[in-house]
Amino acid sequence: MSLNYVLVVSEPAYGTQLARTAYQFACAAIAKGHSVSKVFFYQDGVLNGAATTVPANDEFDLVNAWQTLANEHQVQLETCVAAALRRGIVSEQEAMQHGLSQANLADGYQQAGLGALAEALLTADRVLQF
Repeated sequence: MSLNYVLVVSEPAYGTQLARTAYQFACAAIAKGHSVSKVFFYQDGVLNGAATTVPANDEFDLVNAWQTLANEHQVQLETCVAAALRRGIVSEQEAMQHGLSQANLADGYQQAGLGALAEALLTADRVLQF
């Protein structure tokens, strides 16, 4: 039986292992025939969507890995807009709305409110938080 997962990631791309563990879970679930419809980045997890993240050459590029996963498997990547703005992660739309000169939300990520997460929770078979 194939399950539809929604993941909630509350930890940054670097500094803890949980965001990478979420990524590894998503890859494993998809490899087993399940789907991951959405990854919702919340609290410090929104830092996974920063276009300005540049890991060292010998480190795993988690932001790029999420982007690749999303492109290859139609996974929605959403950052909580309120948490993102508080941490300086800004989409083009938010930059224009707030009169900022630039945006830094990585390609493939969208900003959304908690309502989008609540809606996803209603359609998911399983929800995991990392």
